[in-house]
Amino acid sequence: MPEGSKPDQDDDTWGTVTPGLLGHAEPVGTTPSSLEQSPVPAPAQPPAEDWIALGYTPPSGISLTKLGVGGPGGAPWPDRMRALLRTPMYERPAFERSTTPEPAEVGPNVPRVLDLTLRIGELLLASGESAEDVEAAMLGVSHAYGLDRCEPQVTFTLISISYQPSLVEPPVTASRVVRRRGSDCTRLGAVYRLVADITGEQASTEDAYRRLAEIRRNRHPYPGWVLSLATGLLAGSATLLVGGRGDAQAWLVFAAAFVASVIGDRLAWGVARKGLPEFYQFVVAAMPAAGMGVVLTLGDSGLRGSVVITGGLFALLPGRALVAAVADGLTGFYITAAARLLEVLYLVVGIVLGVLLVLYVGVNVSASLHPEQTFATHAFPALQLPAAMALTLFFAVLLQTSRQVLPFVTCFGGIGWAVYGVLTVEGRLSPIIATGLASGTVGLFGQLASRYRYASSLPYVTAALGPLMPGSVIYLGLLAFAKGQPIAGLVSISRAAAIALALAVGVNLGGEVARLFLKVPQGDGPAVVRRAAKRTRGF
Repeated sequence: MPEGSKPDQDDDTWGTVTPGLLGHAEPVGTTPSSLEQSPVPAPAQPPAEDWIALGYTPPSGISLTKLGVGGPGGAPWPDRMRALLRTPMYERPAFERSTTPEPAEVGPNVPRVLDLTLRIGELLLASGESAEDVEAAMLGVSHAYGLDRCEPQVTFTLISISYQPSLVEPPVTASRVVRRRGSDCTRLGAVYRLVADITGEQASTEDAYRRLAEIRRNRHPYPGWVLSLATGLLAGSATLLVGGRGDAQAWLVFAAAFVASVIGDRLAWGVARKGLPEFYQFVVAAMPAAGMGVVLTLGDSGLRGSVVITGGLFALLPGRALVAAVADGLTGFYITAAARLLEVLYLVVGIVLGVLLVLYVGVNVSASLHPEQTFATHAFPALQLPAAMALTLFFAVLLQTSRQVLPFVTCFGGIGWAVYGVLTVEGRLSPIIATGLASGTVGLFGQLASRYRYASSLPYVTAALGPLMPGSVIYLGLLAFAKGQPIAGLVSISRAAAIALALAVGVNLGGEVARLFLKVPQGDGPAVVRRAAKRTRGF
């Protein structure tokens, strides 16, 4: 516009601004009506498909599949919670309740819910449950009570949970230390039922606290004298399993293993009452069986003392801790897996030390120990299969398994041993491969039974793996060390470690096959896809 000229009042461009930068583009005057804020029209938004195609999240968000109500007939809570656990927090759907809460309803008591969650996780971890299942249970409890933005974390001795109320509020974190552990599958099953009722909206916070207190107060289903009796019968059944004979001498060996294991169990209980660590309990518990085996071989009596020692090893090997350690490692909980493997190593070293001290004395006094007696020269299914099932039954009793579960576990132990026998005798496969396939079968059946009964798979698989434990190979290595043959001893111990690893990996793989390819016996599967724990590609 030329300098000094007046603008044309009718010019529509006068008083306008660039649209979209400073608001509206209407002329701004000085009248009171012009001072009022004019409504700003909402900018046109492109379709959500265009946002997604460009790699952005649309303003309205992306619709996510909601969790179904976890009542009876729905998918088991471990499946749903594992899927939720492996989903990033910003993608987790909110809990879909069967009834809409009232607007005036008071929100959740965050400290109380977190305390209840930690107490449930402590019981599960102390009972030997895997770290992933403990985290899934903790997430399910907090999720059901309205705490959607929770992150549980489990290590070998410490469990913690953190709740983020919003993006602008500080998180609330609570933790709890697990100092005592025990084998009580009955208590484990009760906690699983409690978590199922909580995720199914069938238990309030107060009800959950009351039931949790009852679970803690309940006594073990079997008294101490029954556990000692089961320990002796387990060792005696192991002598029939590895000896493979049904003659009169076999029953004498059975009785010797029974007496030695009961004495070892009572000695371990006495050491435990004195407050000594578990390592020394295993050292003391392993000595009577080894001493009884050495005594039977003195004077060229011809009794199978090596079988007695092997039977005592079967009653002491920590199969539960080994299975849980490998399961944690395969699911990405490497710190917990390393700690549990170290625990297994210490316990095995305690067993080795107790047996090796006695064997060293026995070799020096010219005890005629024959390791080949612990490997049956021919298959005797009519004796070995019932012995394997009896071993499984008594092992389940030692784990405080519920009486309703004992028949299932006993059958699974017989199935696992039958598969192993067929693969090694008829198929001529390596014992390591046969052990892996047999334990995979046990894991498959155990996972099916747990999904059908909405319970933990630990009571169904741990005892059933008892007949497949590498007791004979460990004894062979220990005897080689006692005779001054370190190379042969290392070979046998390495072979035992390979069998134990195949045992744990096989049972875990069998459970994963059941989760991936088999339908849930009741209800529908999880709405959210279960993702892998890690997505590394070599880096």
